[in-house]
Amino acid sequence: MSLVKRKKLESKKKGKVPKGSILNISSYEKVFKESIENPESFWASVGTMVSWAKPWKKVLDNSQEPFTKWYVGGEINACYNAVDRHVEAGNGSKVALIYDSPGTGVVRKISYSELQEKVSKLAGLLARYGVEKGDKVLIYMPLIPETVMAMLAVARLGAVHSVVFGGFAASELSTRINHAEPKVIIAASCGIEPNKILNYVDELNHAIGISYHKPNKCVIFQRRGVFIAELEPERDIDWEEAIKNVESVPCVPVEANEPLYILYTSGTTGEPKGVQRPVGGHLATLAYTMKTLYAMGPNDVWWSTSDFGWVVGHSYMCYGPLVYGITSIIYEGKPTTTPDPSSYYRIISEYKVNAMFTVPTALRILREVDPEAKFGAEYDISSLRQIWVAGEHLDMSAKLWAEKFFSVPVINHWWQTETGSAISGTCVGLKNPCHDSKLTTGLPFPGYNVQVLLKDGSLADVNELGRIVVKLPLPPGTLTTLYKADDRFHKTYFTRHSGFYDTMDAGFVDENGLVYVTARADDIINVAGHRLSTLAIENIVLSHPDICNACVVSVPDKIKSEVPLCLFVMKEDAILNEYLIAQELIALVREHMGPVASFRLAVGVKALPTTRSGKLCRKSIADLARNKMKKVPSTVMDPTVYKEIEEALRKIGFC
Repeated sequence: MSLVKRKKLESKKKGKVPKGSILNISSYEKVFKESIENPESFWASVGTMVSWAKPWKKVLDNSQEPFTKWYVGGEINACYNAVDRHVEAGNGSKVALIYDSPGTGVVRKISYSELQEKVSKLAGLLARYGVEKGDKVLIYMPLIPETVMAMLAVARLGAVHSVVFGGFAASELSTRINHAEPKVIIAASCGIEPNKILNYVDELNHAIGISYHKPNKCVIFQRRGVFIAELEPERDIDWEEAIKNVESVPCVPVEANEPLYILYTSGTTGEPKGVQRPVGGHLATLAYTMKTLYAMGPNDVWWSTSDFGWVVGHSYMCYGPLVYGITSIIYEGKPTTTPDPSSYYRIISEYKVNAMFTVPTALRILREVDPEAKFGAEYDISSLRQIWVAGEHLDMSAKLWAEKFFSVPVINHWWQTETGSAISGTCVGLKNPCHDSKLTTGLPFPGYNVQVLLKDGSLADVNELGRIVVKLPLPPGTLTTLYKADDRFHKTYFTRHSGFYDTMDAGFVDENGLVYVTARADDIINVAGHRLSTLAIENIVLSHPDICNACVVSVPDKIKSEVPLCLFVMKEDAILNEYLIAQELIALVREHMGPVASFRLAVGVKALPTTRSGKLCRKSIADLARNKMKKVPSTVMDPTVYKEIEEALRKIGFC
């Protein structure tokens, strides 16, 4: 389709937002009610936030539930929405990405025009090697701007990308190569950690060697200031050398329900579980969340501290901020070690960050090494308005600490790889009658009819713990299936409670409609018939003044079936010793939860296993205690911590 013809279609479709549009309504209650009662008109309004090459014929087709389709017949291109339309609107000189890498000493500011040039040429290179609409391209890269360029270049051609986290070793990479069957693989020569360089090409070569599927070509971005990998001359292409003689290519529109990407969920073992995301609904929803949930303005600066290969990296490091047309940060560093705990404060100060999205563990780590925030004292962080957290349990002590030293609200919200954006949160961009309180994950986001069901399928009472579900249909942008596994998709998410999406999370809804996610459903312990949340116990433990981090898991018990076990990390300046802290924790949990919790197992360790994105590896600890851990998860930052944990568990009769 010619650019002129596409522009005419866009102007016809977009136009001005009508006066009665949901986009002009500021009250959360009205917006949410409209999204549930009139979903088609609601999402039609949201759809005007992005540019369409061809108008949709039907907003919603739910004739084959749960394989729901949105914006049916509409054609759209993700790269055009993330880059080209901003350049065409006269914003080419605006900074799209700020890359800050203390490990290499590199800072780059990439404008929308520069991004367009580099992405369109890389797309041209991929096209030269046969990548077309619908083809799969696997991306294996670290926290650098070229990862975003690779994703956008694939999307520009109407192809489907599958980004694999750069921390995965050859065996996990091979599993994904075999499942996705990419025509081309894009990789970097290396990634960097505070004390080492990770050779990505060695891992890639090993992975391809043990895979039955072989890509046609591998495009390698050589990080020349860091590490230059040796290339396979018959297979590998040097990215920067090859694009010198390549022509730019235009965007290829695809139907709204075609996949934008396949994302394999973290910790995949056995049969791969690839979440398939539709392009049209996802782009519209992301743009809407940037405005409504996060309240970002057109000139704001956004910073998400995740990594590529995880869903947050896709939604809020790549597509969300770019489709919305704002500036965002890519930080290739750690909270406390690149070079010290001043890094987060420095980034906020230097680039005038307005909102930050991170994981609670990052806040706990900062508090542990710099409890009085002395490293942040010299920086002006007054530009910051909110800190958003998701992905794991937020404890009250970390929330209060961060709110004190960053002087902004720390807002908890809840979403999943499967949904691609928030299921619940505090919509800062709307007049919201319920403010963030305690550890709630907020109110249901527009489009999500959240309910809590008991085991028999009946509706839970207010404040009653149960399984959290979402009444169908799911809103636009959520997964449409699992790649190559329609039956598994249906069985996994929709058979436990007919007519509902099973989040597999446990929690409750209070009298104000606020959602509380207390644990994965698997983390609810059945102690002598009493259902208890491990995260509720964890929150009590983390309130102890001598503890900086903790993890509670279930372990088997001959009499009570299961009981909770706690591993805790003491602060360096802890007043009490490990034995006394353990005794106080037992008393604390008994005081807050009563004897029903049967909490009597608590032991100190020097560190807990976390992924490179900051999440605690709770399941691996539970497996270790039960002698079921077959191997250390490949995403763990420091595998050596398990040796000490094993010794600690032996002290209390496990392993």
